[in-house]
Amino acid sequence: MNSFQTLAQTRRSTRKFTDEKVTEQQLETLLQTVLMSPASKSSNPWEFVVVQNPETIQQLATSKPAGAALLKTAPLAIVVCADPQKSDVWVEDCSIASIYLQLAAEDLGLGSCWVQIRKREHESGELAADYIKRVLQIPEHIEIESIIAIGNMVERRKEFDVSKASVEKIHQEKF
Repeated sequence: MNSFQTLAQTRRSTRKFTDEKVTEQQLETLLQTVLMSPASKSSNPWEFVVVQNPETIQQLATSKPAGAALLKTAPLAIVVCADPQKSDVWVEDCSIASIYLQLAAEDLGLGSCWVQIRKREHESGELAADYIKRVLQIPEHIEIESIIAIGNMVERRKEFDVSKASVEKIHQEKF
């Protein structure tokens, strides 16, 4: 198994995927992992919609004018959403779950990319989340944070160059 440091350094956003499907075993591992992601007060407000149908993924790829088109080549899209009535910090909980999915994908040798949905608009002017709710029949009271595109990478991107880390962003004791 990879160390966390290695996962953090090698995980890069993947925007082009091969036609190869994510295996059932890989999907099971991804879903087990995301269900272990922490949530405030163990409220687990998150919900996950697993989408593998290519036609539905094509619809998701049009959920917003910029940044969603990469879904077109993804064999797997996982919509990360939550019931805000269960937690006032559902955004944070969904964000943690989203990165858990991405790190689990990396650990499995798969690529991933976060597609931001919350506070984004569909080309029609409606909220991207409302468009997705219609496509996936998600109840109205559920909020959508992101879609995580997952699949086999066309090519592995160069790992993060630690020497280019923004060390000036680290403050000791006081800002």
